[in-house]
Amino acid sequence: MKLLALLLTPLGLLLRRKRAGSAHSIRNAPELATSTSLELTSPSFAPGGTIPLRHATMDLGPNISPALAWSDPPAGTTRMLLVLEDIDVPIARPGRHMIAFFDPEPAHIGEGELTSDNPRFTYLPVHRGRTGYQGPRPLPGHGVHHYTFHLYALDTEPAGTGLDDLLPQLAGHVLASGHLEGTLRG
Repeated sequence: MKLLALLLTPLGLLLRRKRAGSAHSIRNAPELATSTSLELTSPSFAPGGTIPLRHATMDLGPNISPALAWSDPPAGTTRMLLVLEDIDVPIARPGRHMIAFFDPEPAHIGEGELTSDNPRFTYLPVHRGRTGYQGPRPLPGHGVHHYTFHLYALDTEPAGTGLDDLLPQLAGHVLASGHLEGTLRG
């Protein structure tokens, strides 16, 4: 067991019952509500399946973003919003690992493309101001964490510095959404 995991496992075990939960998930934000669905898939893991360690970060893996593909977005889509979220973090609200805007074409992202220096993507900062893909890293000993990729087709290009700032601008501008959940045990 690596030193970091060894040191954090007692904390994870202590906090095992503390989880943010899905109530505050971005998926439930009324500003992002839509009745039209996108199919979001990855060749790396099945829906609800275990996310391979190559897509994890810190001491678990090399932090390579998974490939993602989706069905054609509706006519009028000008931007896509992709959010990676962990609803099982032991804090009050789900943890956001990545927030990215990009053009709707092509309708896929290759493995490893979600880097902070890739000009295709415009990132909003997440935990500690990080941008780009920040893969799963559940607290050791905390149990299974559920990570969801949330994809939204938008008919607007909002401006702002954080997702909470942007949500009011997105109300009424979400044409479709898709969600892909994977898990990783801490």
